[in-house]
This record gives sequence, structure tokens and C-alpha cells, in this order.
Amino acid sequence: MFENIDWARLAEFVAAGFAAQIVDGALGMAFGVISSTLLVSVLGVPPATASASVHVVECFTTGVSGISHALHKNVNWKLFWRLVLPGIVGGVTGAYLLSSLDASVTRPFVMTYLAGIGLYLLWRGLRKPPEPKEPKVIAPLGLVGGFLDAAGGGGWGPVVTSNLLVQGATPRTTIGTVNTVEFFLTVSISLTFLVNLGLEAFTTAVVGLLIGGIVAAPFGAMFAKHIPARTLLILVGIVLTVTSLYSVYRALS
Repeated sequence: MFENIDWARLAEFVAAGFAAQIVDGALGMAFGVISSTLLVSVLGVPPATASASVHVVECFTTGVSGISHALHKNVNWKLFWRLVLPGIVGGVTGAYLLSSLDASVTRPFVMTYLAGIGLYLLWRGLRKPPEPKEPKVIAPLGLVGGFLDAAGGGGWGPVVTSNLLVQGATPRTTIGTVNTVEFFLTVSISLTFLVNLGLEAFTTAVVGLLIGGIVAAPFGAMFAKHIPARTLLILVGIVLTVTSLYSVYRALS
């Protein structure tokens, strides 16, 4: 059973999944961008295969990450319930329209917007400690974030986390809540895909990313709990700016 496994190759995918999930669990974004970039640019995986692999893995890593955030008391359950239903509706709608929507046209504009948000969050974090405020725009944000995640192949964390932080939400519970909601969003989008592919979906890349992501998930939640709010805001700003600008570059090149 195990004689045909390329253990060295599997270890590379495990490392990629671990690195991506550490960042995603701690900052509420970037698993898809980081893992896809590592798979395509470093490990030589075809883009289509990389995209499918990441999508399958996120069904599991978001579940473990959500449980870890809940155990660390990083979840604002009031915010959770206001996000989860709009997020699922937006995600299912985006999945249905994916075949007729050319997301490659709108993606550079969305990523440019997110890069601007990242720079603003970085400036706010460096300028002074933010004063926590209750966010007001939640349901529409969940709807848009879910739609873009399904139709554009990713974006729930960057769109929702960043915009809640701009409204003054507390970084730790915002990151934990958005990560937890993402599990339900990802499953609602991916269920048909998983059922159709069955065990054939579990390639070496998927298994490696899955192992690395699940192992890293508890650590990401722990980091989010203990890192100061100002530092979290700065780190989110840096990661959002870098990943968004990279996505714009790839979309236009």
C-alpha cells in the first residue's frame, strides 16, 4: 500500500500546507494564495491541479482551524451568526454563476482594492493602537465575500477580515470568527465537487497539504490569541498588501 508513495514529494506538500495554514490561522487569510503559489512556482504543480487540490484541502483545514479558534475563545458568536448565512448564500450563488462569469476580468480590480485596504490597515497599525468598535456592515460583506470566494476561486478571508478590521472590529475575534465561518462556506461550495471526484481527488498534493494544514491549524489559533492587537493589524496589512499585489501581477502578466 505504501510502497508507491514518493515520501520526499509528500514531505514537500506537507511543508507547503503547514506554512500556508500557520499564516491563515493566525491572520485569517492567505491559505489559498500561499499554498497555490508554493505548489505552482516552487513545486511545479500545474495551475489547474493546484487549484483543485487547495479547494479540497480547505474543506478539512477550515474545520480544524475553526474548532481550534473556538477552543481558544477567538470566536465572536454574534458576529458568526450574522456572517454565516449571507456567506453561504453568496458562495452558492457564486458557484452557480461561475460557468457564465469571467472572474479573471474583475479579479485585478478586486485585488487592487484589497491591496489598498492592506496599506490602510498597515498605516493604522503603525500610527496608533486602534480603538475597538462594533462593525455595522456585516451581512452584505458576508454575501459579497462568499460570492467572490466561489466565483473568483478565493477571497473570503481577505475581503471579510480586512473590511471588518477597517470598521474597527477586534483583530483576534475577527480572525477567529471569519476562519470558523469559512468552514461552512467552503463545504457548501465544494460538496458537489468532492462527491463527483470521490477518492480520485486525494492526490499526493492533497494528502500532503491536508496533513500539513491540519497539524498547523491549532498553532495558528494559538498565535492569534496571544499576538497583540496592534501587531495583528500590522501583520494583516502586510500579508494582504503583498498577496493582493502578487495576484494583480499574475492576473495582468
